[in-house]
Amino acid sequence: MNKYEGRWQTVKVDVAEGIGWITLNRPEKRNAMSPTLNREMIDVLETLELDDAAQVIVLTGAGESWSAGMDLKEYFRETDGKPEIMQERIRRDCSQWQWKLLRMYSKSTIAMVNGWCFGGAFSPLVACDLAIAADDAVFGLSEVNWGIPPGNLVSKAVADTMGHRQALHYIMTGETFTGKQAAEMGLVNRSVPREELRDAVVALARNLLEKNPVVLRYAKQGFKRARELTWEQGEDYLYAKTDQSNYRDPEKGRKEGLKQFLDDKTIKPGLQAYKRT
Repeated sequence: MNKYEGRWQTVKVDVAEGIGWITLNRPEKRNAMSPTLNREMIDVLETLELDDAAQVIVLTGAGESWSAGMDLKEYFRETDGKPEIMQERIRRDCSQWQWKLLRMYSKSTIAMVNGWCFGGAFSPLVACDLAIAADDAVFGLSEVNWGIPPGNLVSKAVADTMGHRQALHYIMTGETFTGKQAAEMGLVNRSVPREELRDAVVALARNLLEKNPVVLRYAKQGFKRARELTWEQGEDYLYAKTDQSNYRDPEKGRKEGLKQFLDDKTIKPGLQAYKRT
């Protein structure tokens, strides 16, 4: 029984075997992100963050699309002439889940890109920790074709992942590219044939489920923050995250890991990993 069945209008959520599956559920709109979807995604992420049954989160889309980006009709046409405060609220909700919550989320996140991924969808795509795409998924930064620049933090997202020349090429031309090309550019970790996509994501999620969740959280957060700091700041910050991890970890993974490596001789780096007890 799915305890989240019917709770949200534009998002489906299911939790099974440690994985929280979040599906953007507007297939008739290619899962374009509307103000309603943005509000619901804030609630979805905050809810699953406290659900112990969901230790790894997968974000995907219903039907043939991951997300076509912003719903231009609902974002622009239907808010024209509305109070400025309403437009600010819509913008805030968009940012809140697409990168403020998702980028430093307390649980590991995987983007499962099953189809079309356009425009504003690049922000949550890059905010997810890891990403696997279908080989034939279609990506595009098409805003220039509609007379607008990329919205939200899309330009920042692609600059951090795709590289200067490649990002500018697609921003300025509006051309599309495939899942295979996205993997070659580093936008996603890898691509696989569409029929193998779910199995590949499940295998990756199960790998993450074997890791100490506290250590995993601080490892990924430390990496993301350190990219924005100087070497000196990074040293201070990463030592602080290590201390925080050791203090907050109820499994005492550091102590147990050293025991397994030094005393039990059961860890062989690259061959055998630390076993959670």
